[in-house]
Amino acid sequence: MTLRVEPLSLGPIGTNCYVVRGGAGADEAVVIDPSGDATDLRLRLAELGARCGAILVTHGHWDHLFGVAGLAADTGAPVYMPEAERELLEHPEVFTPPAIALRGYTPDVLLVGGEAIDVAGIEFDVLSVPGHSPAHVAYYTDGCLFSGDVLFAGSVGRTDLPGSDWDTLLGSIRSLVEAFPPETVVYPGHGPATTLGDELARNPFLAELRAERAG
Repeated sequence: MTLRVEPLSLGPIGTNCYVVRGGAGADEAVVIDPSGDATDLRLRLAELGARCGAILVTHGHWDHLFGVAGLAADTGAPVYMPEAERELLEHPEVFTPPAIALRGYTPDVLLVGGEAIDVAGIEFDVLSVPGHSPAHVAYYTDGCLFSGDVLFAGSVGRTDLPGSDWDTLLGSIRSLVEAFPPETVVYPGHGPATTLGDELARNPFLAELRAERAG
């Protein structure tokens, strides 16, 4: 399968949202981390000739949830997200900055990692990658890794937030490097796409992993 991945930088802080389709002629799409206004998202989907068949959430931080409720309500698409972070979507008023108006929603499918899910004709492996948030997941399919806020081009996810932990994050990145080939394309929650190999070779935050592998 040849995937079509359309990155969209949306929402108040330019969080990446991805529209993923299974190949030429496929119009049903998976929307990963709908981070912008739902009306804007629907317009962007229409411009791409795509319709939302499922919504995948990597973790429960507000900027990755911004358009979930509206897009799900408008399209009827099921929402998949980590089970242990569901409260962040269901009761956003407790955890979201006061200036951000985030509508709550109850996810349809709860994940813990280790699942294989088939949505919009695409099979994704769900990977448990905590560290930036306690129950963060990533989604892998066909050489593409949607990493949320675990790994970026030249950086990694923050570990100064409640429930975050540096050693846990590094362990999650180690598990990705060990599980997938270096040419795996990483689509992060912020910034440009990269590859696992490029990050292992040059990312300044992964010096410990480079030393491990060199030894």
